[in-house]
Order: sequence, then structure tokens, then C-alpha cells
Amino acid sequence: MLWGPCWRVGARLRGLCGGLQAPAESGRRGVVSCIDPSTGLNEEQKEFQKVAFNFAAREMAPNMAEWDQKELFPVDVMRKAAQLGFGGIYVRTDVGGSGLSRLDTSVIFEALATGCTSTTAYISIHNMCAWMIDAFGSEEQRHRLCPPLCTMEKFASYCLTEPGSGSDAASLLTSAKRRGDHYVLSGSKAFISGGGEADIYVVMCRTGGPGPKGISCIVVEKGTPGLSFGKKERKYLQFKLADMVARLVASRLMIRNAAVALQEEREDAVALCSMAKLFATDECFAICNQALQMHGGYGYLKDCAVQQYMRDSRVHQILEGSNEVMRILISRSLLQE
Repeated sequence: MLWGPCWRVGARLRGLCGGLQAPAESGRRGVVSCIDPSTGLNEEQKEFQKVAFNFAAREMAPNMAEWDQKELFPVDVMRKAAQLGFGGIYVRTDVGGSGLSRLDTSVIFEALATGCTSTTAYISIHNMCAWMIDAFGSEEQRHRLCPPLCTMEKFASYCLTEPGSGSDAASLLTSAKRRGDHYVLSGSKAFISGGGEADIYVVMCRTGGPGPKGISCIVVEKGTPGLSFGKKERKYLQFKLADMVARLVASRLMIRNAAVALQEEREDAVALCSMAKLFATDECFAICNQALQMHGGYGYLKDCAVQQYMRDSRVHQILEGSNEVMRILISRSLLQE
């Protein structure tokens, strides 16, 4: 079964493989073999890779910045990707999938990511949703839902993360209660890739007792009564917050101590200022990075201030004397003693 769909996908863009190519072999075989992305791939996989590289270069890379700045969901480009078989890469062929392996899939996604990482990330999620329906859905669900997902006529999103439990599936609070021939789903989810744009939502929810064995997966289609998308929710982890504020205060105290030493023109002023700069910039970047992590996917979006704090704090590990230079100054002062 694998042989047929492999060539089917590869043939779709066989004529377009003249664009961005995998690095050619050279005499420096020992070096090239380590970095050549086609190393270890069979001929069919190299063909998929070339098609994906070419598509990324022609359709994704030129538009990546605009998609990011305008926060666009590139429907047309993703549907073009689906025409190459990238909408259901490891979905079975009888429902429109390409029937490839996970290794084939990883090769394709790596190549697509050279054009736009975030768009490729969504395509990977869409593929996972289509596979879940294909692997675990009923025959009726497979034949009704998978074909339009594989062509990306319809888009799918995966709904796991919750405001109170993050991505810990065993701690989910969203529940589904059976009433007659249907389920009533109650709860909220945090960051959802493609949320609001997708047509099909694969929702992880609790149908049984506590723990992972009580979790089921329910397909919710766009337009289902009660399905809505609200504002972003923030979630905080108390212990992490405690660590973060402790590191913040420690940074503040080090800076103030160094400022006093500098003002008083003490001999240890250079060392203390170097320590304060090193410690405070490293710790404050780590704090902002943790804050972004705690916000989940929201923290990465431009309308959430934490992503800017993280970017702005990062540069101070480099400016005004990099932190590597600070380490040299600190060690020099110790060795002089």
C-alpha cells in the first residue's frame, strides 16, 4: 500500500522540483553528509523532500513576514499544499490520505518549515487531527470527515490545553455528559491553533472518572450550538511565580548594591557591577521566558505583552558588554585577589 501513494504524492509536483533543492553532494563528503537533509533517505523520500522544499520556497517563504504581521491564516496556500498530498500525509488512502509513514511526514514537515515555521506547525496539527479521526473514528466519521480534511477544504484544530491544567491530559476538567443520542460538552480550552478558523475541533474531554483513563476525544463541528471563542485566559503556576519573584528581587538587590559601590567608588565596583549585569539580565530573561511559557500559545502572540518583554530583555544579555565579557571581568577580579 505504501508504494502507490508514495509515488502519487511525489508525482504531483515532479515538474516543479527545479526550485530550492537539497544540498548537492560534494567532495567534502564527511562534512556534507552531516548537514545534508537528504542523508539517509531513500529515493522516494528525497522526491517528497524536494517537492516540499520547492513549495516552501515558492509559496511560503515570500509571504511569511506578511502572514505574521497581519496575523493571516493562509487558507489558499495551505490548500495548495493539500493538493500535493500534505493535508493528510499519514491518513489512509481510502479516505483521501497519502498513506505515508511518520518518517516520510517528518521529512516533509522539516522541508516545509524552511518556508514558514508557524504555518507548518498548524499543518502538522491539522494532519494529526485528520489521523486521529482516521485511526479512531467510526467508518461513517472517517468517510465523511477525512476527505475534506485531506484536501483542506475543511480545517481541523486540536483542543487539549485548559486554563487550569495546561496540557496535562490527565487533569482535564472539560467534560462530556451523554444525553440520549448525543453528548453535552462543558468547559473551556486555552490556546487553540486555528481556533475560530477551523471547521472541525478534536476535543479532549472527560467522559469517565479521574485520571487519564477517563479521557475521551469528541469531534465538534463548526457551528455546533454553544461553541464560542472568547478572550484569552491567563494561567499561573504558584510555585513558578514564587521562584520568579524571588529571582526578580535578588536581581534588584544586586543592582542596587552595585550602584552603591559605584557611587562610592569602591575597589570592588567593577566586579559587583559585572555580577549585577550578568545575574540580572540572565535572570530577568529567564523570568520573561517562563512567563511566556505560562501563558502557553497566547504568550507568543503579538497582542500579549510578555513576548515583547522576552525579546527586549534578551538583548540586554548582549548590549553594554555581553555577559561573556562580564564573566571575564568577574573572573579577572577573583584571580587578581
